[in-house]
Amino acid sequence: MFERFTEAARDVVVRAQEEARELGQQPIGTEHTLIALLDFEPIASALRTDEVDADYVRAEVLRRVGPTMEERREEEAEDAAALKAIGIDLDAVRRAIEENFGPGALRLPRETKRKSFFSRFHTTVGHIPFSQRNKKVLELSLREALRLKHNYIAPEHILLGILREGEGLAVQILVEKGVDLGRLREAATRSLHHPAA
Repeated sequence: MFERFTEAARDVVVRAQEEARELGQQPIGTEHTLIALLDFEPIASALRTDEVDADYVRAEVLRRVGPTMEERREEEAEDAAALKAIGIDLDAVRRAIEENFGPGALRLPRETKRKSFFSRFHTTVGHIPFSQRNKKVLELSLREALRLKHNYIAPEHILLGILREGEGLAVQILVEKGVDLGRLREAATRSLHHPAA
């Protein structure tokens, strides 16, 4: 599937990964992909009338998802200091749990890794996985391209995939802002049929 992605569509996927990393979030969700799509002018133009830009979506993501990993670490340090002030040593509690239940008892189980299309976006800085929903969006972008009888996947196809999936945080943000999703779908399709020169 990756070979069908135009350079611009590849840039969107890479930019979504960078966006998630910059926000200190994982996995890479539809919201990060939407932010990346807003760097692409035909899509940015279609959403500008609704006052939706990358900064707006980024602020909404932070409001809805919560603090970044760095902010969470700072909050954890504050929590540990507050507990210590009342005589509870958080590190001692963690050690006791691991002694009784085994190393890593406090960590959530990891998803089994499998090689897929998405493994191509692994970077040396540290892999951030795509959410299941975002993987579905990228698969739906291929279906949208096939539906339109295109042998390539452009950023507009990715937007159509987000809209077709219809339940991710990206769509929730757009709906809450009052964006007419039908109009947005038409604008993306029109852009594919009449690309800018």
